[in-house]
Amino acid sequence: MNKLVTIGECLIDFTPSEQVGALAEVNGFTKNAGGAPANVAAVVAKLGQHAALLSQVGQDAFGDFLIKTIEMAGVDTTYIAQTTEGETSLAFVSLTNDGNRDFLFYRRNAADLLFRKEQLPKDLLIAGDILHFCSVNLVESPMKHTHEAVIKQAHDAGCLVSFDPNVRLPLWQDAEACRQTILDFLPKAHIVKLSDEELTFLTHIEDEQQAVHTLLQEKIQVLFVTHGADGATLYTKQQYVKVSGDILQAIDTTGAGDAFIGAVLSILLENNITPITLEQFCQSQAKSLLSFANQYAGASTQKHGAIASYLAKDELPFTF
Repeated sequence: MNKLVTIGECLIDFTPSEQVGALAEVNGFTKNAGGAPANVAAVVAKLGQHAALLSQVGQDAFGDFLIKTIEMAGVDTTYIAQTTEGETSLAFVSLTNDGNRDFLFYRRNAADLLFRKEQLPKDLLIAGDILHFCSVNLVESPMKHTHEAVIKQAHDAGCLVSFDPNVRLPLWQDAEACRQTILDFLPKAHIVKLSDEELTFLTHIEDEQQAVHTLLQEKIQVLFVTHGADGATLYTKQQYVKVSGDILQAIDTTGAGDAFIGAVLSILLENNITPITLEQFCQSQAKSLLSFANQYAGASTQKHGAIASYLAKDELPFTF
């Protein structure tokens, strides 16, 4: 069975237990498993496909909690290492009245950033698999070089490669370092997912179509731009299709973007899509693909947390 492998951070999201507002006003927090790569793997697993997470956590109580929670979501945790050299990363997330978030990260000695390329399984990826990564672990670290190695392994095996930068500027020394690193990694992916704000940040171009077409080069075949509650657009070099989002009152938008790209990747896996068939499939199925991903992401905003909010395949009130 073809599989999704996600690589990157696996961390604890501490979200307010009750009140909504600034972090300084919160009296209590609830811990949730998080980290964009872990979230995406959980979505794909819950939608009935094989998903594995390649990461590292501390040999501590939080690391144990993450492995157990991710495994319960159906994700293969074989490739999650534990170490005493660093600690499990933590993120405190403040929820505002509109359901959006503000972040405070604790990851100065993050276990995930210490994951070395020498720890990679040699034959982790085979033809038909999909590799997905984000930008949080692309800061200068052993894990950045592990990303480079596993992306090369994916290309050599003929796998699809997916990139959702998931920009978190507080984790970078400066915004330009973040921007340039993402631009360096974008051409390595066949599929890219960006929010409209991230697209502007990367290109410095306000016009969406113009901005997208400056990025659609080298290996990139399909680029998704998400617009929050306003839906999403799928771009290829030949066409673009936009689908509006459902009108929903968001309770918590944590992990909604991960829900979107996870839903897309689950469909690609289910249909055995490869780099050769990707563009044609996405062009022919654009509206269905966008509608499914939008609805899945929208449903995830109706509960608190990320992984806990994702629907299993048999719970879906909609289909692809």
